[in-house]
Amino acid sequence: MTLLKSWVESANSADTLFPLNNLPYGVFSTPDLAPRCGVAIGDMIFDVHRAEIDGFIDLGTSLFAAPSWNAVMGHSPRIWDALRTRLMELLAEGAATMPDTLVAQADAVMHMPFNVAEFTDFYAGKHHATNVGTMFRGPDNALPPNWLHIPIGYNGRASTVVVSGTDIVRPNGQTKAPDAQMPSFGPCKRLDIELEMGAIVGGANTMGDPVSVQQADDMIFGYVLLNDWSARDIQAWEYQPLGPFQAKAFATSISPWIVTKAALDPFRTSTPAREKDLLPHLHEPGPMLYDIDLEVTMAPAGQPETTIARTNYNQMYYSAAQQLAHHATSGCAMNTGDLIGSGTISGPEKSQRGSLLELTWGGKEPMTLDSGEIRSFIEDGDTLTLRGAALGDGYKIGFGMCSGTIQPARKFPK
Repeated sequence: MTLLKSWVESANSADTLFPLNNLPYGVFSTPDLAPRCGVAIGDMIFDVHRAEIDGFIDLGTSLFAAPSWNAVMGHSPRIWDALRTRLMELLAEGAATMPDTLVAQADAVMHMPFNVAEFTDFYAGKHHATNVGTMFRGPDNALPPNWLHIPIGYNGRASTVVVSGTDIVRPNGQTKAPDAQMPSFGPCKRLDIELEMGAIVGGANTMGDPVSVQQADDMIFGYVLLNDWSARDIQAWEYQPLGPFQAKAFATSISPWIVTKAALDPFRTSTPAREKDLLPHLHEPGPMLYDIDLEVTMAPAGQPETTIARTNYNQMYYSAAQQLAHHATSGCAMNTGDLIGSGTISGPEKSQRGSLLELTWGGKEPMTLDSGEIRSFIEDGDTLTLRGAALGDGYKIGFGMCSGTIQPARKFPK
């Protein structure tokens, strides 16, 4: 597929993240407009709430009465496809221009694009799992026995999933030094990121009913960039025997635009070769991953950003569809608005590692930023930003930024 042309001129550049081929979904506001649903097109936002009120979008049901995409997500893929088709008709080159429905992205504030029902985070990148396992258990025991057979995950907190641009307060927590007799309480000292993709569930299954990998893929509405902020020192003390808790509960950031599967379809790719065959319920009927270039930058307060990692979503060992299918194997009910985190996406090279834990090898190999500052983990005032785009023939399918700035820990009440 090549670049599709729009009457919105800024959408016709090979450099834009939001050509007509993309049309991702978000929620925006301006000083004159309350939060509402919009579609990114070039450097503009198409106000779909207004377009529906004015009768330009009519799919037989009201979709945009609320400032959230959950109403659309709760409909069938038939409605998803019909909406995308209609938007492409309205915004294509040669269609009647509708300047009153456009708002400059530069003038808008972005909000959470959907109401998160539940959040589940996985640990499904093999390079990341191998690196972390090697640090803590040695190279001969890096992967736990179950890792090559199932996508490992844990239930996180939907309440602290926030949109890009939201400041992140450094968490307090309990830690214990190896030579200490008692644990201590205070601000996290080893604050980290996790470069991930988030899959957003649209369809639902009934409690008790599992779904196939293909059915799970059909249930996925779209994708966002996701940073599951991590307090490594708190996690090291608390995680046994039940896994992460407070170390992961304080914040998860997502990009503001939901990129649909339809926009990503040209970039589907297969998961890597497997050392062990998966059981039949996890077999993929076709390519379920996506070729999406990803990068992470770090910017200390008042300093330019430094790119600290570049990798690709195709490095995952398990796809989002496999993760979702596995989640439902027990009969767990998946609902509209559920968010599935891929787990940290790392590649085989050091420059492709999706966390500071890996990039600095647990703090033993600090990195020097372009500003000359040294980092092992994140300091107050640092801004971490994830970016991602699938690269087509003369066009990009982008997600926008997933960014957050670290604020000092709050004093604990006495």
